[in-house]
Amino acid sequence: MGVGKSTIGKNLAKKLSYNFVDIDKIIEAKEGTSINLIFKNKSESYFRKIESEITLSELKKESSVISLGGGAFLNNTIRKSTKKLSVSFWLDVSINELIRRLKKSKKRPLLINKKNISETVKKIYFERKSIYNEADFRIKCNSLKSEEIVEKILGLYEKSGN
Repeated sequence: MGVGKSTIGKNLAKKLSYNFVDIDKIIEAKEGTSINLIFKNKSESYFRKIESEITLSELKKESSVISLGGGAFLNNTIRKSTKKLSVSFWLDVSINELIRRLKKSKKRPLLINKKNISETVKKIYFERKSIYNEADFRIKCNSLKSEEIVEKILGLYEKSGN
């Protein structure tokens, strides 16, 4: 959440001449509403079910760069399929930078109505960190520009034999 998956993903897909797939955008289009309203009106578990179905379908397609939602990789089925069918990258940003980026966001359902955004971001980060570590590669993004992150991913992707 807030690390730049969509921006990096679009730029990476362009460089590879692949399709860019943003799972959250597909869900919003399919449901005809925002992720926030899906969480609010239908529940997080409903969202996670739809997210899983769409992600598992998209992972089977070739020549795509897929931006998973921040919580998708926590799903064991999605994680196993991702590891089996693709090369995964964790775009890691420091907690302080995440807090700075997310402080004013109104589009993050897990942060809406939270009094202490800093504590919530820290909690989410530390809960997810060990699972994110299962990605094939971890990119520390703090001091890198988006073009540098894309180049780093391209190099690692090419070395992985894909």
